[in-house]
Amino acid sequence: MNDRWRGKWALITGASAGIGLELARQLAAGGAHLVLTARRTDRLQQLAAELSGKHQIRAEIFAADLTRPEAPTEVHEFTSNKQIEIELLVNNAGFGAYGHIHEIPAERMLEMIQVNCSAVVHLTRLYIAGMVERRHGDVLILASTASFQAVPFNSVYAATKSFDLLFAEGIAEEMRPFGVRVCALCPGSTETEFQQVAEQPDRVFRSAETAEKVARVGLEALAAGKSYVISGAMNRLMMESERVAPRSFVVKMAAKMMRPSTS
Repeated sequence: MNDRWRGKWALITGASAGIGLELARQLAAGGAHLVLTARRTDRLQQLAAELSGKHQIRAEIFAADLTRPEAPTEVHEFTSNKQIEIELLVNNAGFGAYGHIHEIPAERMLEMIQVNCSAVVHLTRLYIAGMVERRHGDVLILASTASFQAVPFNSVYAATKSFDLLFAEGIAEEMRPFGVRVCALCPGSTETEFQQVAEQPDRVFRSAETAEKVARVGLEALAAGKSYVISGAMNRLMMESERVAPRSFVVKMAAKMMRPSTS
């Protein structure tokens, strides 16, 4: 399946850990060349050396902080200057912030919107124009099972992921006549650093999937031409169940699960 991108270039944001790291490993195993971006240069260097040595692929790194509005343009200029044609764009970078909205720093929430939404739109717009011109290319956007509902105490994150899902589904249909595939990957709880960064309670991650499995599901769905995919049978069942439940009930149940233990 991953051979679809053999000999082609894939750009992965947030490649230094979690799902982004596993996507990089699976794409490299399938023979794809990689442009790896994240904030931590040391991790990128280590990953690039590991994957290029193990799979005989080319790997470029570019340290980028996507909380900066200029970062997507800088990433695009980097690949353009190296004359790298990106066949697969993976908008993976993102983070959450857990707690009552009045207790989360405003700057943190606005940075979340910048990374999870604005940077996704900007990077997609920068790279998809070339894909349309060539009449081929792929875009994978990391959404979430939180895309399908409001999530109290994680409200801004869920709203950003709803944006990502609707954006991906919309442009997937727009791009279909041009031979460009777009897919939103919607994982549930996953074994990554996300929990520590977002400071979410352990109980939310008791049935977490592995990042390796989530990455595989996303790449398979993209290759199959799906506009979105939910990783995990239980997650799919839960999302289908929510369709028939009153929205107010779903939000109350989410609040019960997510409520901080001190409140």
